[in-house]
Amino acid sequence: MSLANLCIIAACLLPVVTAALAKAKGFGKRRRDGGYDNHDPRGWMSKQQGWQARANAAQANGFEALPLFIAGVLVAQQSGASQGRIDQLAIAFVVLRLVYVALYLADQASLRSLVWAVGVAISIALFFI
Repeated sequence: MSLANLCIIAACLLPVVTAALAKAKGFGKRRRDGGYDNHDPRGWMSKQQGWQARANAAQANGFEALPLFIAGVLVAQQSGASQGRIDQLAIAFVVLRLVYVALYLADQASLRSLVWAVGVAISIALFFI
């Protein structure tokens, strides 16, 4: 399995990690005490504020970023591009997504948007290498 394929798995797991971060505040508490409500998870999440709300938004954006990245890796591989170059771009994408999440949690909107744009550019670049 190539590094790029491992990066696909990592990119797919990152939204799961951010979802856990978003819900962490409510774990271990009873629902009536404001704990996580698995009967209405989206309603519970909509009431969160601060970094938990931003973690949830990072989760949603993580899922939104996946199709273009996955398609880019697969197209690059099927086109016979250099696997080393594909791996480099895929690793850069995952690293940028980690930075993106950290910036989202830290409420650094402008820098976060810049990192997001570079990640999208990497996903598009995979189609053309």
